[in-house]
Amino acid sequence: MKTTVRPALLFPLLLLSMLALLTFWINKTVQPSPPKIDGSSRHDPDYIMSNFVTKQTDINGNLHFQLAAVEMRHFPDDDSTYLQRPRYTQFTIGKAPTQVEALRGIVSADGEKVELFGNVKITRPAFAGKGESTLDTDHLNIFPNQDIVRTESPVIIRQAPKTVVYGTGMLYEKKLGTVTLFHKVRAHYEKSSPSKAASQHSLAKANTTHIPTNTNNTRTRRRYE
Repeated sequence: MKTTVRPALLFPLLLLSMLALLTFWINKTVQPSPPKIDGSSRHDPDYIMSNFVTKQTDINGNLHFQLAAVEMRHFPDDDSTYLQRPRYTQFTIGKAPTQVEALRGIVSADGEKVELFGNVKITRPAFAGKGESTLDTDHLNIFPNQDIVRTESPVIIRQAPKTVVYGTGMLYEKKLGTVTLFHKVRAHYEKSSPSKAASQHSLAKANTTHIPTNTNNTRTRRRYE
């Protein structure tokens, strides 16, 4: 004897089956992933190095830059690298190397940015008759492969023998050889006089010896040798 299932009974059964499958899929979707036992889900270092040093050369084999630190910690969860007392040195053929020091630093996962924090100091030694030049700030972003250094923080630039430039926000472009100061730029220049013991104070200009104080948002660019 044949048993015939009426179409009117099939529809509720199909609907219940679809609802059961949908409920199962939603439950699997909203369930959190099981924790990884390799520690990669925590912000814990997977390795630590003391007296860390890494170097990069250009296509001709000449030293481009060197990055060193008292201690380096790598974190696998975001592939970041934290540095203690980092020292970044940039090399240019025919010129003295420029060195950057700070208290702390972070290297991005792709290695394209080095971010420095705390007592950041850039030093370019004296060479070829030019006096030592330094820059002090509290935060700095270095883009090694673009030869660009940038900060939004206040900076103080000292150029031997007696030039001091103040500003907020700075962009250094090595390929152009220029330093651009963005805001509140002012300078102090002492010119020694053979006939006077006292120094003469004047405002300094980017490429000469005199400019007015810049207190607005006009940029001031200076050639960097």
